[in-house]
Amino acid sequence: MSQNKETTSQELERLARSELIKMIETLLQRVQELELQVKEQAATIQTLKDQLAKNSQNSSKPPSSDGLKKQRPQSLREKAGRKVGGQKGHPGQTLSMSEHPDQIEVHQLSTCPECAHDLREVVAAAHMKRQVYDIPPVRLEVTEHQAEIKVCPHCQKQVRAAFPEGVTQPVQYGELFKAQACYLNTYQLLPMARSCELLGDFYGHRPAAALIQEANEVVAAGSQPAVDAIKQHLCQAPVTHHDESGVRVADKTQWLHVSSTEEVTHYGVHEKRGQVAMNAFGILPNRTGRIVHDHWQPYLTFDNAEHGFCNAHHLRELNFVTQQYQQPWAEEMRLLLLEIKAAVVHASPMADALPCQQELDFQQRYDEILQKGFAANPPPDNPPPITRGRTKQSPPKNLLDRLDKHKAQVLAFMHDFRVPFDNNLAERDLRMVKVKQKVSGAFRTSDGAQAFCTIRSYISTVRKQGQNVISSIRLAIARRPYLPSFHQLPE
Repeated sequence: MSQNKETTSQELERLARSELIKMIETLLQRVQELELQVKEQAATIQTLKDQLAKNSQNSSKPPSSDGLKKQRPQSLREKAGRKVGGQKGHPGQTLSMSEHPDQIEVHQLSTCPECAHDLREVVAAAHMKRQVYDIPPVRLEVTEHQAEIKVCPHCQKQVRAAFPEGVTQPVQYGELFKAQACYLNTYQLLPMARSCELLGDFYGHRPAAALIQEANEVVAAGSQPAVDAIKQHLCQAPVTHHDESGVRVADKTQWLHVSSTEEVTHYGVHEKRGQVAMNAFGILPNRTGRIVHDHWQPYLTFDNAEHGFCNAHHLRELNFVTQQYQQPWAEEMRLLLLEIKAAVVHASPMADALPCQQELDFQQRYDEILQKGFAANPPPDNPPPITRGRTKQSPPKNLLDRLDKHKAQVLAFMHDFRVPFDNNLAERDLRMVKVKQKVSGAFRTSDGAQAFCTIRSYISTVRKQGQNVISSIRLAIARRPYLPSFHQLPE
């Protein structure tokens, strides 16, 4: 009897121990699940904090996105130590006296302001001159073309003289009027209705919006030879700048791509943002020099050209790491990049790169700062299981990996002075098209967006070439567009 009780007691003890072990295992598994959940929530919270902390000063977000928290802009440029305004030796912009005024008005002095003596018979000893620059009253000038109609005495047929080229309608607007309409809409970015309103206020003839649309189509067709020359030059130029941004076309988001140099600009719109669109424009696939961009991955797929990264982006990202993560290496790297930039600016005008020893010193400091950064961002003790795609990392680690893997592209401006420090040229060329969207809204049709890109490519290039925009538009209307000239490209 006692033996049975002892056996029963041992079995109950084993069962209790087994249940306790199961409970502990369940609790341990639950703790692990909760720890994983806490880590995921902490990562989510950090991501949300990062998003809230980003603004136009520490990321690529535009200033307009700062909202009510908009702060006074803090330029990434270093102080030059010069006074505000024109520098010594800078040519002034003040109006100068014209030696041949169009008209002269003499204001006579008939009475002495001191004693009221009559001075009408007194000859003037001298004249004090003041000139006023102003616009004379403007109006449209109507030219009537009359083509003679005659009966030939030889064949007895009625024949007519030919009208000048371009005169095709009983009543129409001329080339200069159309050029100004296109200029207001595509260069000054006025909506069609306001462009018509302005022309009506200036000239007393308010055209229909269809006139501006027709003028844009004619200018786009007429400037195509110039755009073809622009694309050919961009394929051969030593250094080109590239960027892209979203635009609304026919109620859909499409992408505006820009490729440019100091001499030319090319715009293109495409429904895709990446490599498909870049191939379609035919510039990047045929490049042989260096392309400068914001390190977006699709640009790196073009291995037919060398690459240079925009360091203005890096400065903003380094600011973000300093402010949000308080990691000292980021500020050290920012100051180093600016120091290298200053060394390039103050280098000998005859040099095309920094001295070898100076380059080695900068590279060594660059690598040392990277090592500090990697030490501040070690890999996790318990890395997550390997899954498809990229492993999620913190912003500081992502930036460190890019600065390490693409060091040659980041420091390209140090090795070759033709490569700029940043990609501001492409961003400036793109900025006014974004203004176009803010002022006029979306493009209604794809054809309209394509025409705008063609015209804007032509006008931007004309402006960079120092030509008069309206005269150049008029040449495009006459199918004789201005063809850009280029500096001699190296063989």
